[in-house]
Amino acid sequence: MRHGGRILADALKAHGVERVFSVPGESFLAALDGLYDAGIPNTVCRQEGGAAMMAEAWGKMTGRPGICFVTRGPGATNASAGVHVARQDSTPMILFVGQIARDTRDREAFQEVDYRQMFGSLAKWVAEIDDTDRIPEYVARAFDLALSGRPGPVVLALPEDMLSAESGAPDLLPSPRPVPGISEAQLAAITGALAGAERPLVIPGGSIWTQEDGDRLARFAAGWGLPVAVPFRRQYLIDNRLPNYVGDLGVGMNPKLGEALREADCILSLGSRLGDTLTNGYDLMSPKGQNCRIIHVYPDPDEIGHLWRADPGIAACPRAVLKALAEAPAPRQWSDWTAGLRANYEAWRKPKETPGAVKMERVITWLSDNLPEDAIITNGAGNFASFIHRYFQFKRGETQLAPTSGSMGYGLPAAVAAKIRHPGRTVVCVAGDGDIQMTVNELSTAAQEGAAVIVIVANNGRYGTIRMHQEKTYPSRVSGTDLFNPDFAALARAYGGHGELVERDEDFAGAFQRAQDAGTLAVIELRLDPEALTTGATLSETRAAGMAATAKPAPEPAPAVADNTAEPPASRGLLGRLFGKD
Repeated sequence: MRHGGRILADALKAHGVERVFSVPGESFLAALDGLYDAGIPNTVCRQEGGAAMMAEAWGKMTGRPGICFVTRGPGATNASAGVHVARQDSTPMILFVGQIARDTRDREAFQEVDYRQMFGSLAKWVAEIDDTDRIPEYVARAFDLALSGRPGPVVLALPEDMLSAESGAPDLLPSPRPVPGISEAQLAAITGALAGAERPLVIPGGSIWTQEDGDRLARFAAGWGLPVAVPFRRQYLIDNRLPNYVGDLGVGMNPKLGEALREADCILSLGSRLGDTLTNGYDLMSPKGQNCRIIHVYPDPDEIGHLWRADPGIAACPRAVLKALAEAPAPRQWSDWTAGLRANYEAWRKPKETPGAVKMERVITWLSDNLPEDAIITNGAGNFASFIHRYFQFKRGETQLAPTSGSMGYGLPAAVAAKIRHPGRTVVCVAGDGDIQMTVNELSTAAQEGAAVIVIVANNGRYGTIRMHQEKTYPSRVSGTDLFNPDFAALARAYGGHGELVERDEDFAGAFQRAQDAGTLAVIELRLDPEALTTGATLSETRAAGMAATAKPAPEPAPAVADNTAEPPASRGLLGRLFGKD
């Protein structure tokens, strides 16, 4: 006989769980006790959002569900931020939430929440385990669902009395994973569709991608002479130095790459949903008037046809399809088309100078040129991240942890998880001053775990992305976007780490070396000029553009059918609203 907490912990161990992330609560004391007996390390975090983001990052790195435990009510609501990241990033994750005792349900008991309603649109499956005997069954199903089709988060609620009750329930061994593969007919359909294209574009995707997958993608692209453009924050999918890599599609994309997406007559999507971020708010491609052939390979058949008319649509593991394509002979070559797109990418990477004595374009270029190839870069959300997208070249797989959902505060928790997972690798979190303060308390978790992460804080004294929108739409009417910041370097020292302030470009390399040599968590604060706003425009330029735009008469209504030969994409849709023309 075992209590439910021990049964749960043994089930996690049977499924290969190496570590969990949590903020402890009295509602799941029996689970904590079970983890102790099972010998599963428990990283205690400072806030449930940080814990869930660490678990999500763990899922990205391992390809197995990251595990998070939080308490009921406020703990669950805090953790929902990480569940949302896992949902939009297609990352396997299981969130266990403490719950009130079963005999007090539906009385609005202390911290009572209906988790099926709360997480219903965020998770792949939400359930509550009412019977101690069924814990192994629920856990097995949670693992299978988190990994099946399009991976994602699962939420299981754990009533307190159910966990503390004893049971003789036997353990259930994990079920074998489905055998991935692709038929000859499917392979022929893909190659046949590509053979007729004049301007094809390969777009890989998904959060579970290994170095071996990246090597296969490189072989396939080189053998066929095909250009590869990656989705938003998926730059690690292929070595960016290779001639077939042509850039990233997403917020802050190269306008010329956006034009290429609009001009492409055939897109091979290997695991990408081809959503609004990638298509510039559906301006470059629109489900209302699809203007190119889409070969859509996706693990979830329900996603095929959701937005795009696929021809063909292949419900299969994109990694298995890629393996077959890498070994297949090319029906033709597209080397000239690819070379032109690569030239555009190289031109885009040439630094555009920003104001101030510390320039983000130089810092990121230095990191790209000097970090080990297997260094892991993490970030949250903000204009600072566009400098990573534009100037950092990812060289190996499993080196980028960033939220495609655009969640602020993600970078530091992800970096802590990465350093725990890979203690011998350099882990650098690049954060904005507003971004880092969403989860800055996880510096304490880093110190407790001995996770020697290096955090680079780009401090321009404001929520830069929102200020950019504000100046474009309501120029000079500033409300709620300026920040009073702490001494970030001193904050690192307060947690027992290393902290430095950099106010000149030439001082950065030395500061970074000292941060590495410290062997502890480290924070390097970059004091940026307040005029530095985006990779392409200063604050004053953005304001002036906003003033000019608001002074113009309202434009004529758009035609019923989109004119794809109209003005270039940099001035339209999401990209134009965010960054304007460069």
